[in-house]
Amino acid sequence: MCGILAIIGKGKDEELVKQLSKRMSHRGPDESDLHVTENGHILSHERLSIIDLHSGKQPIKGTKTAYMVHNGEIYNHQELRETVLKSHTFRTKSDSEVIVHLYEEFGYDFLNMLDGDFAFVVIDGDDFIAGRDAIGVKPLYYGLDERGRVYFSSEMKPIADQCKTFATFPPGHYYTPKTGFVKYYKPEYEDYTKATEALDLTAIRESLTEATRKRLMSDVPIGVLLSGGLDSSLTSSIAARLLKEKGKTLHSFSIGLDAEAPDAKAARKVAEFLGTEHHEIHFTIEQGIAILDKLIWHLETYDVTSVRASTPMYFLSKAITDMGVKVVLSGEGADEIFGGYLYFRNAPSTEDFQKETIERVQKLFTADLLRADKSTMAHGLEARVPFLDKAFLDLSIKIKPEEKQPKTFDGVEKYILRKAFDTPEDPYLPQEVLWRQKEQFSDGVGYNWIDQLIDYCSSQITDYQLEHAGERFTYNTPTTKEAYFYRDIFHKHFPQVSAAQTVRKWIPKWQENQDPSGRANAAHVQADTAIAKPNVIA
Repeated sequence: MCGILAIIGKGKDEELVKQLSKRMSHRGPDESDLHVTENGHILSHERLSIIDLHSGKQPIKGTKTAYMVHNGEIYNHQELRETVLKSHTFRTKSDSEVIVHLYEEFGYDFLNMLDGDFAFVVIDGDDFIAGRDAIGVKPLYYGLDERGRVYFSSEMKPIADQCKTFATFPPGHYYTPKTGFVKYYKPEYEDYTKATEALDLTAIRESLTEATRKRLMSDVPIGVLLSGGLDSSLTSSIAARLLKEKGKTLHSFSIGLDAEAPDAKAARKVAEFLGTEHHEIHFTIEQGIAILDKLIWHLETYDVTSVRASTPMYFLSKAITDMGVKVVLSGEGADEIFGGYLYFRNAPSTEDFQKETIERVQKLFTADLLRADKSTMAHGLEARVPFLDKAFLDLSIKIKPEEKQPKTFDGVEKYILRKAFDTPEDPYLPQEVLWRQKEQFSDGVGYNWIDQLIDYCSSQITDYQLEHAGERFTYNTPTTKEAYFYRDIFHKHFPQVSAAQTVRKWIPKWQENQDPSGRANAAHVQADTAIAKPNVIA
């Protein structure tokens, strides 16, 4: 995991580029390097060393004239070295190096060969290719300055005041000067009518296990973010089993306002059950409010739910890196794939349910993935997401949607995921956790966090300001005082219209209350805290 910056075009001052790159040095605190090509293009890299700690410095040169910078992890790099790239001479043991050799071997047509999470730029003379992983686990922005130079960057910070226009690089695409944007990731599941596969609980369990196994690839210590909810508990359980096979103990990390927070209590129970070395972090509401300015600078968004959920993740990430852990597994994606958010109970039809799951997966890069990446990378911590493995997505999204709808199972969300890991002879989790109701992460750290945050923001913004919000913020006008407060901070750091246009607001469907908190859904109010375990699967 790193921060990359590429500028295609001549005449940019090298020292200035170093300063621009350093705006995201938090992404790569281990080392930094910059290369100016013979044609005057510039590649810069801020490195967090995960694979090949000693020789994996970037930019990496190919066999001939190509240079590359990469952020992310290529999980099948060893397989690629031993098969389609076996004739190539490698300079490093880094997983990143396969990208430049794939370009040399196949030209532009190689991104579907990569199994991993990535954003990269390869420059070869005056030709170049930039690409982003299928779902957008790794961030990437692109822009154009007044002299026609093209910029690519892991974050907005290095390019926002350099480019006349900039935008988010779309996931599942690559870009070259000859082709423009090309969509290379075209999964069959994007057509909602293709969701016709029969339910196979064993396949779900085995596929998620394999997705987790490959994400344990590392030359540094790995931990898990354990909220005590279903998704993080499952990834923790699988990881603990896989590491136990190697005689290793898993480190788990949770956060809450105090020891009685909903997530803290559940995480403690899971950690004890799994035998992890558990670390529980607490933060105060006052501390959370105090870092909002810095947090929004890191996040590069004013989306309400992203800010709410990123605050505890920001504190947790710092505590984790202070303990010497550089990589964590996280549970993003399960709610989108299996319709886990409480509002999914209100889907008017099976077709609408399936369309919404696909759309939520496609938009993860604007919300949960952005939050997961930037709140962890603020402290040089890499988050990996097993649920968004391409093979697991292909399997799970194409299952018949009626098998995933909560209403099929008396309102129990993610029923088939729970059932796939309900193995009494060799339990993955305690029953009360396996069947626990969904809590949004920002709620689970302690309900007072959201309530007092809303109150604080309301005290900072006047009625007059909110009434005239449209005059100040003509694009994506905030409609609550909380949203206005975050937008005000964002605007201070990123006043450009292009910056505001990169943000997408997370809004639940099919419910009257448009607040993104899970507690705003009537299902949360009406449901018991613990869901009674259903006896059979339909």
